[in-house]
Amino acid sequence: MKDSAQTLPVPGAVGELYDRLTLNAMNDGTFNPNVHIGYWDTPDSEATIEEAMDRLTDVFIERMGITDASHVLDLGCGVGGPGLRVVAHTGARVTGISVSEEQIKTANRLAAEAGVADRAVFQHGDAMKLPFADGSFDAVMALESICHMPDRQQVLTEVSRVLVPGGRLVLTDVFERAPRKEVRHPGIDKFCRDLMSTTADVDDYVALIHRSGLRLRGILDITEQTTLRLGEELGKLSTVEDRPAAMDEGNFHFTDDAFQPSDLAGVDDFGCLLVIAERP
Repeated sequence: MKDSAQTLPVPGAVGELYDRLTLNAMNDGTFNPNVHIGYWDTPDSEATIEEAMDRLTDVFIERMGITDASHVLDLGCGVGGPGLRVVAHTGARVTGISVSEEQIKTANRLAAEAGVADRAVFQHGDAMKLPFADGSFDAVMALESICHMPDRQQVLTEVSRVLVPGGRLVLTDVFERAPRKEVRHPGIDKFCRDLMSTTADVDDYVALIHRSGLRLRGILDITEQTTLRLGEELGKLSTVEDRPAAMDEGNFHFTDDAFQPSDLAGVDDFGCLLVIAERP
């Protein structure tokens, strides 16, 4: 991937960022177990943002093809919402990792409160060097997390290593859609700067997957179902109080010109990819 021209995230700093965001959300009452965008199946879908967040997790569940006998790795698990939904809907075991210690504490607390601490375990870890043996998982899911990692190639090679043969990876990633603008929209720069992310180069993704030892099963531009629709839905809400907690602009306590979700409203060259791959 062509990350070299971008400021690469530092895992420790990303962990501290999400420690801060998690504590802020818990302290100001805006906590939400989902820390990701939503998915609307059709342009006329009437799903709320909260429902669309759950729907994105369900899309992952469908694509992973898991059962109650499966063991799933949630790569960049956030505060555990998606992992717990996987357990509830499939009976699979889930192990989640995050570089944020506060996210891990919260995820394990939520698992205990849900009575599934025996099926959902969350631990502090770095996707750049996964602390698991070869062939440990039947599937890997990564919801909007790989953009926070400094080397996509290394992460996906690690994913390939810990998957069993036939095991699937499902991920979302952010990218700049073609045709690229001569001057990049400032909202994209703010997103990358304040959320310590990089954008992928979609032209390189097939080679990236294959170099990782995985076989590509699908790559879809889901921008219309995700980021663009989210911008439209946020635009309909008249006040910050109306917004779901995970999208509360007040969670971003950086500087006066810090990234807000509204900065990307209508920005159709800021895209979202859904990638499905399999270990041969």
